[in-house]
Amino acid sequence: MRKTIVAGNWKMNKTPSEAKALIEELKPLVVSETSDVVFCVPAIDIPVAIEATKGTNIAIGAENMYFEESGAYTGEIAPNMLTDLGVKYVILGHSERREYFAETDETVNKKVLKAFEHGITPIVCCGETLAQREQGVTIDFVRQQIKIAFQGVTADQAKTAVIAYEPIWAIGTGKVATTEQAQEVCAAIRACIAEVYDEATAEAIRIQYGGSVSAASAPELFAQPDIDGGLVGGASLKPDFGKIVNYK
Repeated sequence: MRKTIVAGNWKMNKTPSEAKALIEELKPLVVSETSDVVFCVPAIDIPVAIEATKGTNIAIGAENMYFEESGAYTGEIAPNMLTDLGVKYVILGHSERREYFAETDETVNKKVLKAFEHGITPIVCCGETLAQREQGVTIDFVRQQIKIAFQGVTADQAKTAVIAYEPIWAIGTGKVATTEQAQEVCAAIRACIAEVYDEATAEAIRIQYGGSVSAASAPELFAQPDIDGGLVGGASLKPDFGKIVNYK
């Protein structure tokens, strides 16, 4: 039985002092025995977040990571920098990274491999644009993203990964894919993992839905057989995040 995982993607929000205050507000609200809880925070907030969540059920994740160990990569963050602080998860291949910072399926794959090398659990993002959905190529497009992202990843590694399906047209727009649409794509992702690896790996991997997830939409979405929680944007910065974590 897969355990639900609910991760907040803070994006470019909250100064370190604001992050500390928000975490103190959210800590009592996100206590859960049924869901893994992750706060993915801006890099500058990670030290404060690690300290503020000590002794809680909250794991801290990063929002990005580079695929080299060190070197002349001004502004980038190496995986060992994250692990040294105690980071457990990292979001990779988010559509905003792809759109604004020219990330490709190939660079996402390099980052996924490097994350596993350092014992960081990748939250691998995938999802289609509105045009791709209207053209009927959603499943083909998402399968391609997944196959390239997991190239060179072993079955044992893949079992521990998290995949976040986020239709781009639903991110920050208030639009949410219907439960049927979300389940259909998440089921297709699981089938793709089964093809690449085997049924056991597909059954083990956790697949989130993301894209304007709210306290109202979470219970129905998370109840679907192939949806194992959510990657939550704006709502992760509010007390309502507690209701999403404790959706049952």
